Amino acid sequence: MPKHLSRLWLVVLAVAWAFDLLFWKQTPGISFAIFVGLCLLAGFALAGSESLRPARSSLLILLPLAFFAVFTFVRLEPMTVIVSIMAVLALMALLAYTFLGGRWMHFGLVDHLWGLVTLAGSALSRGLITWIQARQPVVDVDENPSSAKKAWSRSAPYLRGVLIALPILILFTALFASADLVFSRYLKDFLDIFRIEKLPEYIFRLFYILILAYLLAGVYLHALYASDNRKLIGYDKPLIPPFFGMTEASIVLGGVILLFALFVAIQFRYLFGGQANINLEGFTYSEYARRGFAELIIVAFVSLLLYLGLGTIVDRKTPRQRRIFSALGVALLLLVIIILISAYQRLVLYEQAYGFSRLRTYTHVFMVWLGILFLALIGLELGNRLRYFWLAAILAALGFGITLNVLNVDSFIVTQNVSLAVQGEELDTDYLNTLSFDTTPTLIEFHKSSDLPQELKDQVGGVLACQSKHIQSSPPRDTWQSFHIGFYRADQMLQDYQPQLASYPLSQDENGNWSARINGVEQPCGWWGGD
Repeated sequence: MPKHLSRLWLVVLAVAWAFDLLFWKQTPGISFAIFVGLCLLAGFALAGSESLRPARSSLLILLPLAFFAVFTFVRLEPMTVIVSIMAVLALMALLAYTFLGGRWMHFGLVDHLWGLVTLAGSALSRGLITWIQARQPVVDVDENPSSAKKAWSRSAPYLRGVLIALPILILFTALFASADLVFSRYLKDFLDIFRIEKLPEYIFRLFYILILAYLLAGVYLHALYASDNRKLIGYDKPLIPPFFGMTEASIVLGGVILLFALFVAIQFRYLFGGQANINLEGFTYSEYARRGFAELIIVAFVSLLLYLGLGTIVDRKTPRQRRIFSALGVALLLLVIIILISAYQRLVLYEQAYGFSRLRTYTHVFMVWLGILFLALIGLELGNRLRYFWLAAILAALGFGITLNVLNVDSFIVTQNVSLAVQGEELDTDYLNTLSFDTTPTLIEFHKSSDLPQELKDQVGGVLACQSKHIQSSPPRDTWQSFHIGFYRADQMLQDYQPQLASYPLSQDENGNWSARINGVEQPCGWWGGD
């Protein structure tokens, strides 16, 4: 039971009201990072008021959490932003259900699932339970007249003060409004808040503020009173007792290993031969990359599930059995890594032929981190530390998200596709126009480059001219809640670069579609339109 329950309710109401202030009818920007900071500040303040200290290992969660929160108002590329927001929410949940215990590095999958389930349960019920437990018997006024009289005597001066001050404040407010037009405008804006036609909106906003405050109270209560050290599930005793025989497991793993080895041996030239072997069987670039890539990724995931599943249910009683299973597991994982390298090679060939896109870049980064995860899994198997696979999986997922943010996906795509165009490939300006304003600094850098052929420079200039119109048509970011570093930087750079873009005048057709004129040829501005 909290020592200061009223303080808890005041804090969660303040945080919930801040959510309304930050997000209601606002274009997302710095608001998300500020809200995350307020949630954390409130949580640590409540812990301090209750004389509770978080585990040191739990504080490590704050490092990636802060990174992803900051990058939500640095990057504009949609997938990167979504990954960052999801990472922040996941890390905040992890912090909440391991706040005091701090054993998250030792958690298995079931521990994480149980932590999420109990956290959700606390968000829904713990606030109500705590409030009921803290209720005090209501004082009967008839039986305690002296108490009622004392309460009235304490409140009466406040009431008299308000009644006396109210007409005086109204008089001075009216005089100030008549004397100053700016003050009058602010007063009118303030009074507009109380218009009766806005009552449904206010009721709705009050409703979700109270709901959010209630959920936050449950989360804080869980972090402060239900996140201490607890016995890890399956740590001392397996959750599922091993029941599958080692002989059967050896046959299954051995058969899969032989099949994978045969596949790699027979197809080695086809898998790793590169462009020289693409047409060996009459395949095109697209068929070579797409048909092979998807199937090989599925093979990797199914192999991972097979290995983890067998590692859970196989009964390895003797050291010899454990060594055999470990050897078979490592052999399987090594073959899967070779197959992943093959899939990566296919993707690279496809990118070289058709250029980079967002999906190909996501996949490119994902493949690297998936390979790192398999290498980590081999190390864990050899070190008999397989339980830490889920820690490795969390770190790989965080690595994937961090890489997307640091890489700057849209800027990376521009760099790669312009470089391919310099080598003779066609530059898809229609696709470049669909990318975010994260590309603006890179495009300007290319347009200024003296090494870029004039034809490509003009195409890049056309994309920049389209961006200058596009940014004018974007949702306004004229409030501090909507401030976004990436948007602000692009806007300033495009404004400063207008003299160089005068060579690419914009025009609009009868359907409202914009295009940039480059040497007498119209270069469409892409999917967006606007006035």
